[in-house]
Amino acid sequence: MSVEVGETHQPPIGARPVAVVTGSSSGIGRAIAVQLAQQGFDILVHAGRNIKRAEESVAIVRSFGVDSHAIVYDYSQDSDDFESFVQQAFAWRGSVDCWVNNAGGDVLTNERRTWSFTEKLDYLWRVDVRATLLISRLVAERMKTNLAEANFGTRSVINMGWDQAQTGLPGPSGQMFGCTKGAIMAMTSSLAKSYAPSVRFNCVAPGWIRTQWGEEADPVWSGLVAQQSLLRRWGSTHDVAATVGFLASNAAVFVNGQCIAVNGGLGDLSAEMRDRLC
Repeated sequence: MSVEVGETHQPPIGARPVAVVTGSSSGIGRAIAVQLAQQGFDILVHAGRNIKRAEESVAIVRSFGVDSHAIVYDYSQDSDDFESFVQQAFAWRGSVDCWVNNAGGDVLTNERRTWSFTEKLDYLWRVDVRATLLISRLVAERMKTNLAEANFGTRSVINMGWDQAQTGLPGPSGQMFGCTKGAIMAMTSSLAKSYAPSVRFNCVAPGWIRTQWGEEADPVWSGLVAQQSLLRRWGSTHDVAATVGFLASNAAVFVNGQCIAVNGGLGDLSAEMRDRLC
């Protein structure tokens, strides 16, 4: 079961579709959870560690007249018990209609920004690439179980890439995220072909989005970023969430194996910006 973008009718619990949004305790993930709640999904909020912020997202989601619940699982822990994580997520309502793999490693705004390049790359590969692939496979296998042929295409998994993974961006961050987010974009295409027609796989590739990192950017850098977009501004978390909402809706049931850039159109990299990145 899926819903149209902008649909406001809220059926009772049990009749509503269910979405899991990983990494939805803040930022882009929280915006996605809100978007899907507005479309009539019950939302399972996921956080890596911060249950308090996850519960804040739950409260926000519930204000839209749907149900929500928080779950905590740390992708970076030593154990790779993704099976129990996915099982717990499906157990909440018995099934999941849309799963958004938004959770990813942060190496830019916390203590990990002081790590070496190798440490950051290992961390991102584990948390972003490896976890996304293993979880996607488990989720898709569960989604296709007992799925009637009439419902093929209504269940979907949406991954998060990066708009400059394929074109390239100079500097250490560009190298790391080009490698890891590029892998997610590539795996999405293969997963779409592996699980069609039962489950759709698509990817959203955000550009410069004003999350916490963007909020902390100095005015000069902020201006340079805005100039790279053809629309001459930073993207918002809502811009990303709206695209995810489309892919999760009935309007996108014939969209599969695609990667949609959300960047206002990617313009040329200025010399000043290149110097800063390197």
